[in-house]
Amino acid sequence: MAALLALAIGGAAQANLIWDVETAGGHEINSAHGDLEFNPASVTKVATTWWALERLGVDHRFTTLVGYYGSWDRDTGVIHGSLVVTGGDDPDFQPENVFLVARELGRMGIRKVDDGLVIQGRFWLGWEGGPFKRSPNPAVRSLEAGHRLLHLLDPDHWTADERAEWEEQCKRRGWDAGSPPAIAVDGDVHLARGVLAKPLLRHLSNPLSVILKRFNVFSNNDIERIADGLGGAAKLQEFLREKLDDSDHKIRLETACGEGSNQMTPKLVVKMLREFRRAITTYDLRPRDVLPVPGCDQGPVPLMFPKLATSDYAGALTCKTGTLGTTDGGVAVLAGYFETVQGGDVLFCIAATDAGGKIDRWRKHEQRWLINLMIRLGGVRGKPCGAPMALSDAEVEISGLPD
Repeated sequence: MAALLALAIGGAAQANLIWDVETAGGHEINSAHGDLEFNPASVTKVATTWWALERLGVDHRFTTLVGYYGSWDRDTGVIHGSLVVTGGDDPDFQPENVFLVARELGRMGIRKVDDGLVIQGRFWLGWEGGPFKRSPNPAVRSLEAGHRLLHLLDPDHWTADERAEWEEQCKRRGWDAGSPPAIAVDGDVHLARGVLAKPLLRHLSNPLSVILKRFNVFSNNDIERIADGLGGAAKLQEFLREKLDDSDHKIRLETACGEGSNQMTPKLVVKMLREFRRAITTYDLRPRDVLPVPGCDQGPVPLMFPKLATSDYAGALTCKTGTLGTTDGGVAVLAGYFETVQGGDVLFCIAATDAGGKIDRWRKHEQRWLINLMIRLGGVRGKPCGAPMALSDAEVEISGLPD
């Protein structure tokens, strides 16, 4: 089999590639520098996904509470005091979630708040771009999120993109786009702790598995937010070393999203894929429920590897990509699962190291390598696509709270 694969890989073997290919049971099919340490980039998100599911549970929802401090004149709809938002580390609270909250507040009769907005707890809104683009101070980040919330509560201040998001949400939900929710808030944003706000409503996020699918499909580095709530990259490293029996400490993680200088080996990545699949089966999940599937899911994978999303291979592959332009010399990684026509499951990791400046070239080599591998193993079994990837408000639950 090794000789057969060497012929199949052909020119790609001359490229700057390392790989490991194994059966689901752990039998090695083919390996080239499988024990070489390299930067797995965003393939690290598989570890974060596994860790989050194990620590929080597949149905975990993040809670954001909205209340007020002061008095509420129900006749005029004015809160004489502050609107108070208590964040619960929701990693995927987006403008459409603000629209849901504002619409519910409007339904309750609230029109105006005359003494600003108070943020307490860990509250994020929109995207921050990962750990190296955000402020290292959570308080600063919550304050920034509060200012964006203040902006989004007033449709007169919306940008064209935000108005388009509102119109798209209305189209999905059958709402009147011409009547956007509007909560006028006079005053500024303040941070506080321990404010005994009178409750108004509770916002429960999508279930964790739905959130993770979104983050992985778009390889969003703000998945770091989930890891932060569990102890950060250092605790993720401990988790992964224990689960993969990494006594040699070949796993080294600077981040939980794949940015920075992380390290694994192709064999450890494949072992992670195998143990990850075994673990999430106990949650009644498959890897494709939380990882990208070319030909079924949008995101960058079909653009990086277009042939893997075509009719011959659409739905056959569950994978995670990783890309770094300059860190550790640059790297392009593809790792995942496919099922052969004969019914055998294959797990693989292929990486181009020192790939800076030539990422697209290496991806073409990796795509050719994987297709040749699939052919030499007898072809792949395609699978039907599941439900479309859910948006951030798809399964949100909002409920009013007794005053």
